[in-house]
Amino acid sequence: MSQPSDIEIARAARKKPITEIADRLGIPEEAVLPYGRDKAKVDRDFIASLADRRRGKLVLVTAVTPTPAGEGKTTTTVGLGDGLARIGENVAICLREASLGPCFGMKGGAAGGGHAQVVPMEEMNLHFTGDFHAITSAHNLLAAMIDNHIHWGNALDIDARRVTWRRVMDMNDRALRDVVVSLGGVGNGFPRQTGFDITVASEIMAILCLARDLDDLQARLGRIIIGYTRDKAPVTAKDLKADGAMVVLLREAMQPNLVQTLENTPAFVHGGPFANIAHGCNSVVATDTALRLADIVVTEAGFGADLGAEKFLDIKCRKAGLSPDAAVLVATVRSLKMSGGVDKADLGAEDAKAVARGCANLGRHLENLRGYGLPVLVAINRFDGDTEAELAAVRDYVEGQGAEVHLCTHWADGGAGIEGLARRVAEVVQAGDADFAPIYPDDMGLVEKIETVARRIYRAEGVDMPAPVRAQLADWEKAGFGDLPVCMAKTQYSFSADPGLRGAPEGFRVPVREVRLSAGAGFVVAICGEIMTMPGLPRVPAAEAIGLNEAGEIEGLF
Repeated sequence: MSQPSDIEIARAARKKPITEIADRLGIPEEAVLPYGRDKAKVDRDFIASLADRRRGKLVLVTAVTPTPAGEGKTTTTVGLGDGLARIGENVAICLREASLGPCFGMKGGAAGGGHAQVVPMEEMNLHFTGDFHAITSAHNLLAAMIDNHIHWGNALDIDARRVTWRRVMDMNDRALRDVVVSLGGVGNGFPRQTGFDITVASEIMAILCLARDLDDLQARLGRIIIGYTRDKAPVTAKDLKADGAMVVLLREAMQPNLVQTLENTPAFVHGGPFANIAHGCNSVVATDTALRLADIVVTEAGFGADLGAEKFLDIKCRKAGLSPDAAVLVATVRSLKMSGGVDKADLGAEDAKAVARGCANLGRHLENLRGYGLPVLVAINRFDGDTEAELAAVRDYVEGQGAEVHLCTHWADGGAGIEGLARRVAEVVQAGDADFAPIYPDDMGLVEKIETVARRIYRAEGVDMPAPVRAQLADWEKAGFGDLPVCMAKTQYSFSADPGLRGAPEGFRVPVREVRLSAGAGFVVAICGEIMTMPGLPRVPAAEAIGLNEAGEIEGLF
């Protein structure tokens, strides 16, 4: 008999009324704004009333370098939350929302898997509560107002050649990476070259994720630099008088979404993914709200620890004043095999030596996380095909690094399969041994910050930057942006900028081809190698297998 699919497991969930889930955290019914029967937003006034409460303990779940074999970071985040609830802890989970791009492309959704999922899975992976649509609309409203301003006399003297604000949509579409707009005659405006990014890479997504409240949201939106005048002076969204209308579009999206796991553990799902091209974290308002309501909060950061965790720790925690108490580093035997040189087609054969080779990747992530002053526990997301020899190879390596490793079966067994790790996490966060600090100070130069991440986290020999990139960074420092953190945009499949370099490569350099200033979000983006801010669909997109069955149910989501 075959295993039920994720979507079949999710449909069989025994969900509780969302007001009952809210009540577990002490959220009163009047502060619950239902979206249907099983999801809701939490009222902003109630959130504001929590400001004086002491925060609970924060646990970051991150992973080794992603491979096509899968690691199960979200699954482990959900499972760990359920495991903590099973042992009696007052816990909440904080996840990111799903982008339509990977759902219809190749990566799949963002609700976890097996018996460690957040529900309603189908709605979470599709339109959910409309947050991403609101972000897309606010972003493109600003784009429209830029071109409209230029068309109607250009009182701000915007140089059309120096407009940096692109358009967005929440779908993978390589054809839109570079486009020309306003063709067709004078009535359509002044033609110029621009392009599209995916919505999750929008600065507005980052702003929504980092803003504390509506006032902070509008102030950040107003600081967005959309381009420059002919005299090279910056032009902001506030100069265009766009910030007010944008915050109106984002008013409801700013409120975090509350759902539940299969085991009815409360979960806040809010903010965008894509830690390879954005900062890839759950929103500050969701995380902070959870910390004011729960004793332990389990959250995730996108892709491997070199991307998501680095940005969580160096951007989100720095900006929000958060101090995590522990980290859980997730790996699978299968992913370590691939890091050790095994092709995906050969993963079914036992190969403990390849696992041992792949452990070098795990070890580098482990060392990096410890470099932030965090206690780190290793979780092996166990598959049925993992052999004792392969598991022993991981155990021997991790214990040789002076760390703990826990075999977890939460995909198959839910919270019961991860109780051992949950007990240790609870003990570690209560011990209070974390001594968190970002890896670079605010007053370090922008070039040096990029080099610090490349050398300390990626283990690169150095960074290659064209002279115009260095000049641009120097100009931003002179303009007062030198104290911003850096957001590295690079492939998720390697510590390097080359997705073909598996494991723990050395002797490489990181090429930075472009930099972008996100003045509203409060960071500088360094685009490395061939990474694209608008992904493309694969040869066989997942969309080909998605549809409705005879009962009108969705099939093909994973």
